[in-house]
Amino acid sequence: MFSFRGCGGRVAASFTKRQFPLLRLRSDSAEPRSPHFDVIVIGGGHAGTEAATAAARCGSRTLLLTHRVDTIGQMSCNPSFGGIGKGHLMREVDALDGLCSRICDQSGVHYKVLNRCKGPAVWGLRAQIDRKLYKQNMQKEILSTPLLTVQEGAVEDLILTEPEPEHTGKCRVSGVVLGPEDQLPCYLTHTNPRVDEIVLKNLHLNSHVKETVRGPRYCPSIESKVLRFPNRQHQVWLEPEGMDSDLIYPQGLSMTLPAELQEKMITCIRGLEKAKVIQPGYGVQYDYLDPRQITPSLETHLVQRLFFAGQINGTTGYEEAAAQGVIAGINASLRVNRKPPFVVSRTEGYIGVLIDDLTTLGTSEPYRMFTSRVEFRLSLRPDNADSRLTLRGYKEAGCVSQQRYERACWMKSSLEEGISVLKSIEFSSSKWKNLIPEASISTSRSLPVRALDVLKFEEVDMDSLAKAVPEPLKKYTKCRELAERLKIEATYESVLFHQLQEIKEVQRDEALQLPKDLDYLTVRDVSLSHEVREKLHFSRPQTIGAASRIPGVTPAAIINLLRFVKTTQQRQAAMNESPKTDQYLRDTDRLQEREL
Repeated sequence: MFSFRGCGGRVAASFTKRQFPLLRLRSDSAEPRSPHFDVIVIGGGHAGTEAATAAARCGSRTLLLTHRVDTIGQMSCNPSFGGIGKGHLMREVDALDGLCSRICDQSGVHYKVLNRCKGPAVWGLRAQIDRKLYKQNMQKEILSTPLLTVQEGAVEDLILTEPEPEHTGKCRVSGVVLGPEDQLPCYLTHTNPRVDEIVLKNLHLNSHVKETVRGPRYCPSIESKVLRFPNRQHQVWLEPEGMDSDLIYPQGLSMTLPAELQEKMITCIRGLEKAKVIQPGYGVQYDYLDPRQITPSLETHLVQRLFFAGQINGTTGYEEAAAQGVIAGINASLRVNRKPPFVVSRTEGYIGVLIDDLTTLGTSEPYRMFTSRVEFRLSLRPDNADSRLTLRGYKEAGCVSQQRYERACWMKSSLEEGISVLKSIEFSSSKWKNLIPEASISTSRSLPVRALDVLKFEEVDMDSLAKAVPEPLKKYTKCRELAERLKIEATYESVLFHQLQEIKEVQRDEALQLPKDLDYLTVRDVSLSHEVREKLHFSRPQTIGAASRIPGVTPAAIINLLRFVKTTQQRQAAMNESPKTDQYLRDTDRLQEREL
């Protein structure tokens, strides 16, 4: 059985052999139970809802077990989704027909694009959400999903059984569209020396500052900010909780001080002098699994058909949980149907980077996604998530609807056609200057200039280009999304070519699969240090690329491992070819005998 150690430590699991899990349930529900489910999801949080609906979309009969149905869709922290890096995850979840992005569109009260001063590859799409409306819409969607049964209950135990071919899969998870004129405003205020004074005088009453556990690095409490950055003002965003609510969420003021001190601190801040605290802040300490014990499909190494997603893998944030949930749900369904796992690599999406970081490197603090973690962020943009994942999701997993698939196919073909047309239109630089005077085109260029090159200028968009050359460009301005994507593709054309070559190199490494049954501690055909053998034995990387990212595994060890894999593959190919050669010789001998 499982043995957990908390306080930021590793969750240890000890098994004698690979086994399958069963559940011992305790349920207060009087509803009749289905005798059979393909996938059982434990926990109705952000990861659980995505996992359950993803498995159901893939055609698996799914059971979602949660303590209380009325808490499904509840946002435990700030009422917002997205941000820098997180917005990319939301778009990728949406590309796989996930729920949270669609529910955000139905429940949003304020929208913003962060990082506007930089290129579109790192823009952070963010939505402020009506907390009550999001919960209502999520529950409505969950309870009306075909093949999905929601039941209140608790899991008391995991019963490990011997492998049985007919056994089901399981996924364990931790636990109104508005126009611009309809959005609610968010206001900004700041802390002051009086806030610092309250914090410093009462540090002895603070629980998490005294503890040795690690909190989320990129979501520090006000106590941590005051200690790390003394004598400074700190931003406090006043975010509305909903359209029909007078509650405000003070983003940037998370704390664990006693409630009376929290109210005293709030009233010290400009603009909040008469505010009343309805729900005081609090801290939560939770255990997590060492994510290096799971595969890129989020299935555990030691227990087959048991998947983990969400906070239990050491992540923090709604978006990270949802991204893991949709992948775990898809793979649990595929596992039941004995199909290959659906794995997103580092070259295909932010979801791939998230899961690869967790399963290869592990984490010593709550993991949060950022654009800086992604090597190929110019290729993995929010605008092209459907091109990268929707087509795969439809063909390989069956988790994408026919309507979304057809839309993605249309966008892909229209984009390719538009780029081809823009490349074919060529004029002299002087003619382009006459057609689009606002463009900063140098008239000294002697070679013809393509329309695609003109579109790269910041002051030129598809509308201005279509006015200059109505035919055949006018039709590409009718769809706003298509016009914006053509502009982005033109902006990154030259750098994307070079990045594509780098991606192909990484994909070659990822294509070299390591034997699943390879015993790194005893194998003698490869020269590896004892330290490297231990790291490889613990992490169990599936590819050469994954092995190269494990801390402590040296480049020399990777070269030796690469030679071993290639030699093993050649031997296997020769063994497979040998029977064919022997059969060919026997057939040739028989033919010669007949001729004689």
